[in-house]
This record gives sequence, C-alpha cells and structure tokens, in this order.
Amino acid sequence: MSSPDIKTLSTRIDSLVELADRLAANNRKLLAREQALLAERDDLQKKNELAKARVEAIILRLKALEAQDQEQD
Repeated sequence: MSSPDIKTLSTRIDSLVELADRLAANNRKLLAREQALLAERDDLQKKNELAKARVEAIILRLKALEAQDQEQD
C-alpha cells in the first residue's frame, strides 16, 4: 500500500470511529428518552385508572340518590 492509500484509509477509519461514537451517544439519549416516556405512560395510566374509579363511584352514588328519591315519592 502506498502512503496516500494508508492516509486515506486512516482518515476513513477515524471518520467511522467518530460516527460510531456519535451513534452510541445518540442511542444512549434515545434509550433514556424511552425510559422517561415509559415512566410517564405508567403514571398517566395510573391517573386514568384513579379517575375512572372516581367517576364510577360518583355514578354509583348518583344512582343510589336517584333510587332514594324514587322511594320517597
């Protein structure tokens, strides 16, 4: 191999190493973002279940009040 070929190959290797480093850093950021989104989703699901339970409880109380009113009539 001639000196220019070695220099070109060395430059390409350096570029590939730099690209691999950038991709690894980007991958770490994406994994962290994914974890944050999964945690947020879990939190929202819990809040949704709590709201659903509250609404169901309100509906049951309203039905009980309605039944009481009908009994009093």
